[in-house]
Amino acid sequence: MDGFSLTYLVFMLQGVGWTIVLSALAFLLGSVAGFGVMLLRTARSRWLRRLSFAYVQVIQGLPLLIVLFLVYFGLGVVGVELPPLAAAALSLMIYCSAFLGEIWRGCVEAVPRTQSEAAECLALSRWQVLVDVILPQAARIAVPPTVGFFVQVLKSTSLASVVGFVELTRASQLINNSLFQPFLVFGLAGCLYFALCYPLSRWSRRLERRLNVGRRQPA
Repeated sequence: MDGFSLTYLVFMLQGVGWTIVLSALAFLLGSVAGFGVMLLRTARSRWLRRLSFAYVQVIQGLPLLIVLFLVYFGLGVVGVELPPLAAAALSLMIYCSAFLGEIWRGCVEAVPRTQSEAAECLALSRWQVLVDVILPQAARIAVPPTVGFFVQVLKSTSLASVVGFVELTRASQLINNSLFQPFLVFGLAGCLYFALCYPLSRWSRRLERRLNVGRRQPA
């Protein structure tokens, strides 16, 4: 039995690269869909709010693993064959959209109502109020929790291994199947995940302190 070699390390680093690619795809696509969910959750139409609320509750109530199975295997049953990367990205997009939509809805609603009322007094349209008045203030609140959620997304990409996508976790499984050294292989994988996630966690806390989010302002 061969020992751990540079070839295995390079293979794991390639898995790190694909983990970053999948995380970026999931977060970018999820951000676009999540923005749409946020708009529906704050819409004036009661039916739109109810439908978007039901969507959020269903997705948040399902484990990400189930969403992956439904997208990869479920679509395959009806004749839609997706490659592992596309299936994983689509599943994570759906997952991210529900959580980011709720995070951003809370940030939008945290902006004092007097801000929108004052803007409406200037005869601004609803879209102008949202884009020019509400969103710039909500973005200041949303940055830290959004970055924190991205850390969770990055770690959740490990579940993509169940559909055959070779990211860091799947690469580690393949190496361990050859070496039978789980403490070494998965220990190194854990260190690589930590190296990816820790700077983002630190950045999120730094942003929170810098933006003074979460501190109660004096009356």
